[in-house]
Parts: sequence; structure tokens; C-alpha cells
Amino acid sequence: MAKKTENTKGGTINIQYYKSTIGYSKKQKEIVRSLGITKLNQTVTRADSPGMRGVVAKVPHLLRIVE
Repeated sequence: MAKKTENTKGGTINIQYYKSTIGYSKKQKEIVRSLGITKLNQTVTRADSPGMRGVVAKVPHLLRIVE
């Protein structure tokens, strides 16, 4: 069996959308929509992976990771 090489708690992260994308580039709006976020202050749960954390790191002024 293959082991996960990631060191995570529970394997998920909660991402909160706390600032509107109005006035930001189309690419940044697409990043928020790709996470399945549609409303302001919405929180979604996603798998904790380096890729997902990289997506959140692209728009830290719009999204935050909630513990």
C-alpha cells in the first residue's frame, strides 16, 4: 500500500471567501469560482494538498484558511 507523504491533520482544510472579487482580474475570479465558492463569507472544505494550498496562495487577499 502506498502511504501519503503529506503531513496533515484530517486531510482537509476549510477555505473562507472573505473579500469580493470586484475590481480584480478575471483570472483571480476564476480561481475563486474553481473552488466552488459562489457567495461572500462562504466556507468550503477541500482536501489538504500542496496543490490546493497553492491555489489559495494565489489569492490570499480574497481567501483565508480557517482552522
